[in-house]
This record gives sequence, C-alpha cells and structure tokens, in this order.
Amino acid sequence: MGSQEVLGQAARLASFGLILQVLFRLITFVLNAFILRFLSKEIVGVVNVRVPLGVFWSLFLGWVWLQLLEVPDPHVVPHYATGVVLFGLSAVVELLGEPFWVLAQAHMFVKLKVIAESLSVILKSILTAFLVLWLPHWGLYIFSLAQLFYTTVLVLCYVTYFTKLLGSPESTKLQTLPVSRITDLLPNITRSGAFINWKEAKLTWSFFKQSFLKQILTEGERYVMTFLNVLNFGDQGVYDIVNNLGSLVARLIFQPIEESFYIFFAKVLEREKDATLQKQEDVAVAAAVLESLLKLALLAGLTITVFGFAYSQLALDIYGGAMLSSGSGPVLLRSYCFYVLLLAINGVTECFTFAAMSKEEVDRYNFVMLALSSSFLVLSYLLTRWCGSVGFILANCFNMGIRITQSLCFIHRYYRRSPHRPLAGLRLSPVLLGAFALGGGVTAVSEVFLCCEQGWPARLAHIAVGAFCLGATLGTAFLTETKLIRFLRTQLGVPRRTDKMT
Repeated sequence: MGSQEVLGQAARLASFGLILQVLFRLITFVLNAFILRFLSKEIVGVVNVRVPLGVFWSLFLGWVWLQLLEVPDPHVVPHYATGVVLFGLSAVVELLGEPFWVLAQAHMFVKLKVIAESLSVILKSILTAFLVLWLPHWGLYIFSLAQLFYTTVLVLCYVTYFTKLLGSPESTKLQTLPVSRITDLLPNITRSGAFINWKEAKLTWSFFKQSFLKQILTEGERYVMTFLNVLNFGDQGVYDIVNNLGSLVARLIFQPIEESFYIFFAKVLEREKDATLQKQEDVAVAAAVLESLLKLALLAGLTITVFGFAYSQLALDIYGGAMLSSGSGPVLLRSYCFYVLLLAINGVTECFTFAAMSKEEVDRYNFVMLALSSSFLVLSYLLTRWCGSVGFILANCFNMGIRITQSLCFIHRYYRRSPHRPLAGLRLSPVLLGAFALGGGVTAVSEVFLCCEQGWPARLAHIAVGAFCLGATLGTAFLTETKLIRFLRTQLGVPRRTDKMT
C-alpha cells in the first residue's frame, strides 16, 4: 500500500473519528448538564476522580480502594464499595475486547468503530439518564451499572463483527488480516513449540512501561487528590467538571487526529532506520503531513487559548450555574485553555515520535517518563498546597512542556540530514499573530463590560463580539496559511474507495 493511499485512509479515519467524538461529547455534555441538576458534586467527584483510578488498579490493588482509603459518607455517596467492584468488573470486560479493538484500529475498520462506539455511548447515556431521573438514591450504582453495560455492548459489537467476518468467504479475500479465525486471538503455542514470541514480548513490555508512565502523567492529579486528600470531594468534583469541559474541544479534534495519524506514520516510516535510508517519497510525505498537523494543532490551540480566556466564566455559568461560575471555576478553565495549547502540540509531536522511535529509543524515553512522573507528582502536591486546584493544571503544563521538548528534539534529529523541515509548522505569520492578539484584547474588554451580571442581552452582545473576532481571525488564517488550507482540501477531498473494510 502506497504512502498516499495510507494517508487517504488515515485522513478518512480521522474524519470519522472527529464525527464520532462530536457525537460522544455532545451526548456527554448534555448528560452532565442534566446530572448536575439531580446529584451532588460529591458524587460527581467520587465517580470522575477516585473510581476511574479504581478501574485502572482493580486488577491488581482493588482492595486498596475498599480497605485503605477514606470511604465517603454513605449518606452523601451511597453504595461506594459495590460501585467500585462493578467498575473493576467493567475494566475486565473491556480488556477482553482489547484484541478486537486493536485489530480494527490497525486495519482501519472505520465503520465498525463508529457503529460500535456510537451505539455503546448512546445506550449508556440513556441508561444513566433513566437511573438518575427515576432512581437517584442508587448513588454509585447508577454510574457503575451504566459503565458495565457500556463495556459489555462495546465488546459484543466487536466480537460479533469479527465472528461473522472471519467465518465468511469474504475473509479469504482480506489477505492483510493477520488472523483467519477467532481462536487466533487467544493464547496459543506456535509451530516452533514456543508459547511466547520473545522479540514481540520485549517490544510489548517497552510499550507497557511507556503506557504505564503516561497513565501516571495523565492521571497524576487524581492520585494526588485520592491519596493525599489535598481537596475535598466537592472540590474534586468541580475540578473534574472544569477539566472535562476544558478538554472538550481537545478531545473532539486532537484525539482522532493523534490516533489516526499515528497509524499513518507507523505504516509509512520504518523503525530502526534513519530518514536518509528509507524511501524518500515516504519520508517527504511524512514530513509534509507532520508540518501541516503541527500548524493545525497550533492554530486550534491558540484559538482556544485566546478566546477561551474571555468566555470561561460565561461557559461555566451556562453549563452548571453558580456552582461552577463562582469560586475557582473560571480561573481553572482559563488556565486549562492554555494547557489545551500544549496538549494540541504534544499530541501531534508524540504521535510521530512514538511511530518512528526504535525499541532502544522507546526504552530511553521511558527513563525520561519515569523522571517526569516523579517530578510531576511532587510538583502537583506542592503547587496545590500553594495555589489550590489550579496547581494541578500548572503542574500539567510543566509536564507537557518537557514532553514537547523531548519530542521536538527527536523530530529535529530525525530530519536533520534530510532537506525536510517539518518543525516549520510551528511558525505563524506576524499578521496572524497580530489578529490573535487583537481578538484576545477586544474580547477581554468585552467581558469586563458585558459579562456576566448584566443579564442575557449583555451576554448575547458579548457572544456576538467574540463571534466577530473569531471570524476575523479565522479569515486571516485562511488567507495567510495557504499551505495548510491546501493540505486540508486535498485530504478531505480524497475519493472514497469501495473498500468494505472501511
């Protein structure tokens, strides 16, 4: 498969992923706004901060959550122990479906992913809303049962699809599939008599260590909240709501791009080989794509940072009322808007870095991640003691800055002996930078005079000012960043193949 064809498939996967994320987040956004009217912020804090960590560790240290940590007041958060057990069971069910998900993702079974995950999220949301409305006294039962139902439906969708596909005559035509029947996905003894392929096992172990450290870096603030009790359950709930709201656009746009183009880079580039020793057409395509993705991430992140500052308080007031728009909520969301900029750049740089790194480079990077994990946890604790929940976001910004620096250094070394300079995607024209600065200044002044205590007419005027400034900024980007616009038009206009796999 040529690099251009792989690029087309990756672009289509990213497009479908973007649509899927819009659906997910829209449903989640409406559901959370609904739930906040019926449940306390303490239950939200336990469900979204502590219990997800219980899911991650339930296979190893589940008893910690039930025996060693502080148990919430049963009158405020009922059915805590049973809820944690059910969340752990949902993690086991989801792991059973992981091989099918990996197979579908690697071979870009786009329709399968869209249907399976959309159906699971919709049914989970309906069940959650029904239980919250009719049985709010169930407490954690509501969320744990909904999560278990979600993972069960998701795994059944993948298992059903591959059972029918691998058992049909059509599967013989798909020569690229590494399996011919469902049992091939189960543990088995190879023809050589070995139960484990040690070469693949070592590579898997390297990625496991990397994923483990990334999990600590990603969820580190939850560990600090849980084990060190730096915030009460109510403050944890507010932080998590703001965290989810702040990352809404990042997950909508950046996550599908990162997942899809990681596959693209992994298929086009060869590990263990210098850029000068590979097929130069593929290297050139990868460099051009990386440059465009960096430019897209930078523009999206800057837009969120600049315009999110003046609209954080209004967004929180509309979403959750005074519970979110008063106190630390607006400061948290404004800080998170800057963090989104770093998230955008890091997502693109790391998706290339992890696709191009050799096993030895992955191992070396794991040591960096280990140091980052330790420093991040310590910094989170110190900054939270100093400036409250905002300290978590500041620690995340520091962590993300170091990771971006590591990835940029790798990309620079990778292309230094070639004529390609993909890091040029991080440079914007002075005119566009001026448009961002002007738009940020105008919306900040508008917030002072029009938001958020003057009633809805003033709020609508504030929104209109922001819409005008945003339109002018995007228009400037359209006129100045012609290379990026050409890339987007080309990829979105790739003809669809009548491939039943996608």
